Amino acid sequence: MKRKKSKKHDLAYLRMAMEWGKLSYCKRKKVGALIVKNNRIISDGYNGTPSGCDNVCEDEENRTKWQVLHAEANAITKVAASTQNSEGATLYVTLSPCKECSKLIYQSGIKRVVYHEAYSDTTGIDFLQKSGIEIEQIKKID
Repeated sequence: MKRKKSKKHDLAYLRMAMEWGKLSYCKRKKVGALIVKNNRIISDGYNGTPSGCDNVCEDEENRTKWQVLHAEANAITKVAASTQNSEGATLYVTLSPCKECSKLIYQSGIKRVVYHEAYSDTTGIDFLQKSGIEIEQIKKID
């Protein structure tokens, strides 16, 4: 019974991450992330430019600007600046983490990553799996 309840929560949090991603100003890809610990959302994020910068994520050639933060990085830095910590938490993200974000996920103590779409480069997910972090892809969220 516990697994069914967990699956129900996984779907709900992943749907919420998708809604959060819609807040992104990025045109090419809108990504949302939630960090959940003890069945509570402790942080959230979406891809975009740092606070105080303009909200233009792509350059004239429609490439993502170097300064754009990924949703995972935004959520992790937000929780780091709070009174919470992400030790043992689950990250729900709409796109599997890149290799740069995977290092932040590992270092932050997150123990589980649930994602919807797979990023073209699997280096990040491969690193997390080899590091003992539980990974789950949920393709169907309806």
